[in-house]
Parts: sequence; C-alpha cells; structure tokens
Amino acid sequence: MKWRGTRESDNVEDRRGVSGGKVVVGGGIIGIIILLVNVFGGENAKMITPVLEQLQGGQQTQTEAAAPLSKEDEEMGHFVRSVLAKTEDTWDKVFTEKGLTYKKPKLVLFKGSVNTDCGGATSASGPFYCPGDQIVYMDLDFFEELQSKFGAKGGDFAIAYVIAHEIGHHVQTLLGTSAKMRQAQEGKSEAEANKLSVALELQADFYAGVWAHDNQQYIEAGDIDEALSAANAVGDDAIQSKMQGHVVPDSFTHGTSEQRMYWFKKGFKTGDIKQGDTFAEIK
Repeated sequence: MKWRGTRESDNVEDRRGVSGGKVVVGGGIIGIIILLVNVFGGENAKMITPVLEQLQGGQQTQTEAAAPLSKEDEEMGHFVRSVLAKTEDTWDKVFTEKGLTYKKPKLVLFKGSVNTDCGGATSASGPFYCPGDQIVYMDLDFFEELQSKFGAKGGDFAIAYVIAHEIGHHVQTLLGTSAKMRQAQEGKSEAEANKLSVALELQADFYAGVWAHDNQQYIEAGDIDEALSAANAVGDDAIQSKMQGHVVPDSFTHGTSEQRMYWFKKGFKTGDIKQGDTFAEIK
C-alpha cells in the first residue's frame, strides 16, 4: 500500500510502550472462546466481558511494562495513523454528502491487555471496536497469528482492511444501525439473534470495501488479495473448522469466509453505501 508521505491521523493513542492497567486475563480455553466469537470483535466485545469475569472468578492480573518500541513498531504506528487518516477522509466525505457530520473515532494500539468502556480485554480478543467509548483497540501481534494459525497471507493491506472493518462498526454506531440491531435481537432465539450479528459484521466488511474503493490511488498490486485472504481466514466456518474440527452454522456471528469476501468485494466494486443492506439479504 502506498502510504508513506501521506497525512497521518492525530487520533491514534499508542500505548504499546507503557504499562497496562488491571484487566481480566484469560488463557487456554478462554482465549479460544474469545477468538472464536470476537475476531474483528465489533459489538461482541461488550458481550463477552462478563463471561470472562465469571470464568476467571473476578481475579485480576497486573500487566508488566512493555519494552521500548523498535523501529519496526514505530514504522507500523505511522502506517496505522496513515490508514486511519484515510478512513477519516472517506467517511467525512460520505457523511457530508448525506448532510451529516462524521465524528472521528480514536484508535488505541496496545500490547497484551487493555481497559475499555466495554470491559477489560487481552490481545486474544483480536482487534475490536467498543461502542461505549467509540474507540478501536488493536494489538498488532494479532496479525502474526492470523498468518501462522489461520493461513492468511499477511501484508500491510490486511491490517488496513481490519482497521477499515472496525471503523465500519463506528459508522454503524453513528448511523444508529448497531442500536437497531440490538433492539431487533431482543426476544429472538440465539440462532436468529446470531443472524442479525452476522449481518452487522458483513456490513462492516462491505464498508471496508467502500473505503478501499475510495482509496484506490494508494492500492498496489496484491493489496486486495491480502484483504481477501484475511477475510477468508476469519470466516466463522474457517475458524470453527480449525479450532474445533467442525462447524455449527447457527452459532455463526460474523459470517462465513465466502460471505466476508463477497461483501468486501461488493463494497470495493460499487463504492456505494446504499448497496450494503446486508440485513435485507441475510435471512
């Protein structure tokens, strides 16, 4: 991705070089549970915290101070700031065209663990957006596991896709889509509620595609393949197959690999947010 020399956002808070706060720390099966339901967490980050607290018996662990940032870490910080700036420009334009004002979110980089308005989280959660404080949280070590455990190609545009996906959840919060989804889930069976969650996540993938469409001048050969590889790797079916050896469609909360790739590609091809009504198509 062509990003060097472009504007960097002022809305990134880099906590990788400071000590973390007290959070509930999960390992083993708990880490697996988080990974299964919360890769590219979105709304689910808030839902899983009480489960972790119960499983851990309310125990807390103090994280240690992180080491000074390497040149590679600093370079990645600049990249993240550049990508976030491009999401700001895209959604500023889209909201302005709709007669709305885009409220820019913050993005927090952390290592190990972090406190949020949605509760404590660890790097096992994967990147997620917390609607409570309207902040995206990312431990960049996640992307190494995305390659080693789930077979994604890697590359900088895979990271850009994930950032754009989480910003998609922020767009949904501002437009009221997330709140409407939660209301629609009330009184539904678990399977029906999960379908609504899938629709929300696929729409965030679609919005990531819309962002990519608006930033084609920065895209290089192979970038879209990197994004699609990441989308393929984090499909519910792909994760469940790797982690438990079989899939349970009624438990899907984010969509299959095929669905995630399809909606990203549709957003990239059309660049039109009106084409992203995943709720009408996921029934």
